[in-house]
Amino acid sequence: MDKLTSDRKYYFFALKIAGDFGASIAAPVVILALIGQYLDNKYHLTPYLTMLGFMIAALISGKIIHQKAKKYGEEYKNLK
Repeated sequence: MDKLTSDRKYYFFALKIAGDFGASIAAPVVILALIGQYLDNKYHLTPYLTMLGFMIAALISGKIIHQKAKKYGEEYKNLK
C-alpha cells in the first residue's frame, strides 16, 4: 500500500471520530438544554433547570465519549 492511501485511511478515520464525538456531545446538550428551558419557563425557575440539563448532558456525553473512545482505540489497533 502506498503512503498516500495509508495516510488517507487515517485521515478518514480521524474525521469519523471527530464527527461522531461532536454529535455525541452536541445531541445531549441541545436536547437537555431545550427541555430545561421549557421546564424553566413552565415553572418559572429560570435558569436552574437549564443548568441542571447542562450538567446531566455533560455526564451523559462523558459516558458516551468514554465508551466510544475505547471502541475507537480497538478499531485503531486493527486499522494497521
